[in-house]
Amino acid sequence: MTDFTEVKGLIDAQGRAWEEFKASNDERIKSEAKGVADVLFEAKAAKINEALDALGDKLKLIEAKGNRPGAGADGLSEAEAEHKSAYQSWMRKGAGEASLADLEAKAFSTTVSADGGFAVPKVIDQAIIKKLIDISPIRQIAQVVQIGTSDYKKLADIGGISSGWVGETAARSATNTPQLAQIAPTMGELYANPQATQVMLDDVQFDAEAWLGASLAEEFARAEGAAFISGDGTNKPTGFLTGTPVATADSARAWGVLQYTASGGAAAMPTSADTFITLVHSLKAGYRQGAQWVTSKTLLATLRSYKDSTGQYLWQPSLQAGVPSQFLGYMVTEAEDMPVVAGNAFPLAFGDFGTGYLIVDRMGVRTLRDPYSNKPYVGFYSTKRAGGIVQNSEAIKLLKISIS
Repeated sequence: MTDFTEVKGLIDAQGRAWEEFKASNDERIKSEAKGVADVLFEAKAAKINEALDALGDKLKLIEAKGNRPGAGADGLSEAEAEHKSAYQSWMRKGAGEASLADLEAKAFSTTVSADGGFAVPKVIDQAIIKKLIDISPIRQIAQVVQIGTSDYKKLADIGGISSGWVGETAARSATNTPQLAQIAPTMGELYANPQATQVMLDDVQFDAEAWLGASLAEEFARAEGAAFISGDGTNKPTGFLTGTPVATADSARAWGVLQYTASGGAAAMPTSADTFITLVHSLKAGYRQGAQWVTSKTLLATLRSYKDSTGQYLWQPSLQAGVPSQFLGYMVTEAEDMPVVAGNAFPLAFGDFGTGYLIVDRMGVRTLRDPYSNKPYVGFYSTKRAGGIVQNSEAIKLLKISIS
């Protein structure tokens, strides 16, 4: 079966499952209106929701596979190709450190880091970043900047300057001075130490590069996914849920503080779609153009059951490849590190994360080869520096679960 045929089949199956869910949910609503509980609905709904989740996961895997660069498409320069070859030899045998250092400097047009170790070749680093994007969803939607120093800062204009219309010879009065806020992402160092035996490394059939890249990407992505959402900023990124959001509108709220809309129900999701509409419209129109929802998979089943005042479902499953499911007309990004529904929790976010959240990466991944500490294994102690912070607190809004 070709990928196209498989994708079409999954989309069709997703559509059928969605129609089944709507029919079942409508029957439940009718039964409850008559004062009769549909005891089978929860079981039926859970089964259909599991099917929808599974179909969506398969669709994303196929699309991710299709987006990966093919074999032989490394696009490396001569210096980068030499660096890759020397790195492979060093990984397997631990030899040639001096020449590897020279080749690294040429490939990256920089000096070797004083922290020691060697930068992984471009092709491996790109594969790691690709996997990070696949697993850590906030990377897919935030602004990501590559930096050369951990002392990175940027300025945000939070007040703006004024302007006015005048005639050609009319006097010009002084305009307001812009108000600037300094944004400094909090940085941290991720580390991992995957282990391989020397026998594995000596085996020509063993793809050491792919093994190292996959091992590092899996570990780094899981840690990043949590930090970009709820990291406390101590030796790690500051997540967008960190801090104390308030209900105050943009015009009266301190810069850097997010705004929330309360759910209205004690330790429960809203009972009406109006709450979500209020949340959407608390975001300025300019940000709504690039906005999307961020929530965990556990909340998707609840979102699928909401209707508007005309009885139309607010959820829309994916109808074509590359287009995620939508809620109220906006795409939904699944992030499993988002909180569950509980009093004072923020399980749902909405906004333009490309404008609202900044991720910074410094100098790629570096690796130290250690054949001594855990014989007969060879360890590859690897580090990666990354940071993150909310850079525009008007571009992200939250749903807060009420406590009473």
